[in-house]
Amino acid sequence: MSNKDYYQILGVQKSATKEEIKKAFKRLALKYHPDRAPEDKKKENEEKFKEINEAVSILGDDKKRQQYDQFGSAAFSGAGGAGSQQGFDYSDVMSQFKSGMFGDFDDIFDHLFGGSREGRKHAPRGADLLYETEITLEEAYAGSPKSISLNKLERCPKCQGKGAHEFESCPHCHGSGYLKRTQRTPFGVFQQTGPCPYCHGKGELPQDSCDDCGGEGLIRRKKELEASIPAGIEDGMRLRLPGEGEVGEQNGPAGDLYVQISIEPHQLFQRKGKDLHVTVPISFSQAVLGDEIEVPTIDGKAELTIPAGTQTETILRMRGKGMPSLHSSDKGDQMVTVHVVVPTKLNKKQKELIKDLHEEKPQLGFFKKIFTSTLF
Repeated sequence: MSNKDYYQILGVQKSATKEEIKKAFKRLALKYHPDRAPEDKKKENEEKFKEINEAVSILGDDKKRQQYDQFGSAAFSGAGGAGSQQGFDYSDVMSQFKSGMFGDFDDIFDHLFGGSREGRKHAPRGADLLYETEITLEEAYAGSPKSISLNKLERCPKCQGKGAHEFESCPHCHGSGYLKRTQRTPFGVFQQTGPCPYCHGKGELPQDSCDDCGGEGLIRRKKELEASIPAGIEDGMRLRLPGEGEVGEQNGPAGDLYVQISIEPHQLFQRKGKDLHVTVPISFSQAVLGDEIEVPTIDGKAELTIPAGTQTETILRMRGKGMPSLHSSDKGDQMVTVHVVVPTKLNKKQKELIKDLHEEKPQLGFFKKIFTSTLF
């Protein structure tokens, strides 16, 4: 029998990695799959497809590849070639392909390289939970712990989530939790190890049932938690509490708890990013003459200077009096809108004092200036 060059068949170098061999196989298998070929090419493609499978069955196995590199394909010619040595039944392979036994070529490689997907399954993770809570703007400013009360699935404390108290070794897998199964693949017959379907990989079978959880291993119970609200948190943000969701079946890991934050509207302040906005009234005389006034802040009170001649709806900035940042030590500002309150009722003395001011009307002075500059 002539020596076959499996590297040449797959179109790869002798130093090719498994990933390169895998890519080459996928490309060639798609190209020469008999179902894709026209009638006059089917027989030719079948032979080529068989040759590709034979090559990858050797080069995809480290031990066989080492033997091939030393002795060539003659090392596998014992009973009709590499395919025959592995129990390779090509007609059965084709029926498996047509029936959709393999989801994709990655599934085939999982079998070839000993990595069954089923064997990598784990106990299912529990569901995530969402809890909505409302806090005040003051709590968002300072940060604070928040108590949370919820009902959720947890492992039964009586049976520790096992669903029973007495167990015996599984007679099917002899307590190992795994069974070997024989399966035909495009590369021949392989033995694979997977979780025992009788004990679900636990290695033991229950002999009774827990009264508290009815054999489920899970119970729903009320639990009190405490979430730490960080200073500077914003409306609509979520906090994640790892492992505080519902526990998974078969003692699987618990999901996470997400706490969604809503901030109550404030009577005085409006929040815009890190800045706080507030409106304060001042008197006519304070606006004209200027003054030092006391204004509310989110954490108390502070002094604010009103410059002389301040117009109504002027915005004054109080630096560092806003909300803290979540990611730094910086703080926003407090923006104070001053609203000049014009008195609606004046006594005789007040009226006389205002008349004595003899204020120039700003609109008249403005138009007089424009009129003069236009004419002259």
